[in-house]
Formats: sequence, structure tokens, C-alpha cells
Amino acid sequence: MPAEPSLTTDARRGRALRMMADYLGMLGVLGVLVLVFSVSSEHFLQISTFSTLANQIPDLTVIAVGMTFVLVIAGIDLSVGSVMALSGAVLGVALVDWHCPLWMGVLLSLATGLGCGLFNGLITVRWAVPSFIVTLGMLEIARGGSYLVTRSQIKYIGSAVEHVGEPLESIGLSPAFFLAIFVVLLGQLVLSRTVFGRYMIAVGDNPEAARLSGIELRRVRVGVFAVAGLLAGLGGWFRASRLVSADPNAGVGLELEAIAAVVIGGTSLMGGRGSVVNTFFGVLIIAVLQAGLASVGAEEPIKRIVTGSVIIVAVIADVYRQQLSGRPLAVLASLLRRPDEG
Repeated sequence: MPAEPSLTTDARRGRALRMMADYLGMLGVLGVLVLVFSVSSEHFLQISTFSTLANQIPDLTVIAVGMTFVLVIAGIDLSVGSVMALSGAVLGVALVDWHCPLWMGVLLSLATGLGCGLFNGLITVRWAVPSFIVTLGMLEIARGGSYLVTRSQIKYIGSAVEHVGEPLESIGLSPAFFLAIFVVLLGQLVLSRTVFGRYMIAVGDNPEAARLSGIELRRVRVGVFAVAGLLAGLGGWFRASRLVSADPNAGVGLELEAIAAVVIGGTSLMGGRGSVVNTFFGVLIIAVLQAGLASVGAEEPIKRIVTGSVIIVAVIADVYRQQLSGRPLAVLASLLRRPDEG
């Protein structure tokens, strides 16, 4: 008699089908937006439009990767925009005032972001303070620090830093874009294929069960906030490279855009589930939406209303998707079984 398919085989097949459905759904939404704005504006569907978008999103992309990790463990980080500004300010001062080589300035920038992330994580787990409150405090601390470091002035850096954010003439895309794509792929690999990724999902899904399984919840949470801070520091380098300057006002509201991208990508605000690749699709959707609204002449208040509405719709759609998850996919999985499995 043929053996019954194992639960592991069915679970893997179900996850693969779910991932495929999610990717196709995100691509479909992105395609609809491109089609709508292409019909609405004759200037939208151009190669220059998409290359410009690609070169503007590296900082948001890497920060959204870190935010995905934070939301997966059922936390939140409101400080990433300010931490990015502070990291960029440190980079600018290191290169311009201290005359450091680029590699040292970048290391200082990354160390600044990492330090802020570690602070968030340590305070959160040591005193069991909600991450919302801790990172809200860090938002103000880092923003104030960026003003102090730059003396509340935009610090022009110049050609010492522009090569990462400057588009390559042959393809029109910047090295920062490819580095951001690498971070997305690495982040997805960590989340779905490593022990640390499984620990993150377990901590966000059921902390008590994770603790009883021997997982060090504090280490996982501190590690995740540290990674989010490090990626915010990387975003500061990308932003400074693109603007060729360090702006203490950089990243205002960027944390909300990152959260929006992660939510649109289907990561649960309650923790325990997320996808870095889908977060990248969320970043693309936000970028296309903002560029498309600008191309049709929408004013800033309209842009905010539309973007906020998209976030709410994404959350509601996620609720229905969770209610329906498993039913159609279980049927499809059974149809895809090999004859010798059942």
C-alpha cells in the first residue's frame, strides 16, 4: 500500500504555494498601479521614471528589511528615520571635519546605527518596556544628536561619497540599488533558512512556547533591534551618497514609510509571520504610488490620503487572507501530490 505523504512534505508544499501566491499577488498589484498611472499620465511609462525610482529607494529598502525583522518578533521601531539621519551626520562629519578615509567614515556610520539599535533592544528587554516607547525616545535622541553633530546645518560631503549613490552610465542604476537588493535576498535567507530566523518567528508567534523550548528571548530581541539599527546606519550611507551631503532633517517620517511597506508586504503586526521579499514589493508599491500621484499632479495632502488608505486596505486584506489561508492551498496541494504519495 502506498505510504501517506508526510506532514513535513505537505507543510513545505503548502508554504511554497503560499509564497508563490503572495509573490504573484504583489506583482499583480504593482502591475495594476503601473498600468493605471501609465494611462493617466503620458510621462509615467518611461525608462527614466523607473531608473529614478530604483535609485531613490535603497535607503528605504534596507530600513524596511530591518523593520520586517522587528515586526516579526511583535515589536516596532519608530527611531529608524532619526537613526539614519544621525548615522549620515556622523559620516559627513567624519569625512569633512575629521578627514577620515571613506571606509572609516562608513564604519563609524554603521557603528552609530548599531549602537542605537543595541540601546533600543537592551532597554526594551532589561526593563520590559514596550518597544514603541523606547524607540519613540530614541527617535528624539537621535534627531537631536544629528542636529548637534551637524550644528543644524546641511553638511556638503562632495565626491568622496557619491560613487555609491550615483547611477552607472551603462545601466542607469546605482551601486546602492544592487547593494539593497543583496540585503533583501540576505534578509530573506536569514528569515526563512537559518536558526535565527526560526527563532524570530517563534518569539513573535508565541513567546512563552519559545521560552519553554529553550530559546533565549532576550538575545533574539536585542539582536533584531541591533540589526535594525545597523541597517538604518547603512541607509544613512546610501542617503548621504545620493544627496552628496548629510542632512540633519533626513528621514523625517521614514519610519512610517518603512512600516507601511512591511504591512503592505503582508508581515503581521502581531508578529510571527513575515517576508522580506514581499516587503521589497511593498517598497516598490509605495514608490510607484508616490511617483504616479506626482505624475498626475496630485497635491501632497492627496498623496498622504491615498497612501494611508492603501495601508488600511492592506491590513484589512491581510485579515481576510489569514481567515482564508490554508483552505484553497490545501486543495491545491492535494492536487499536486505525486501518484505514489496517495
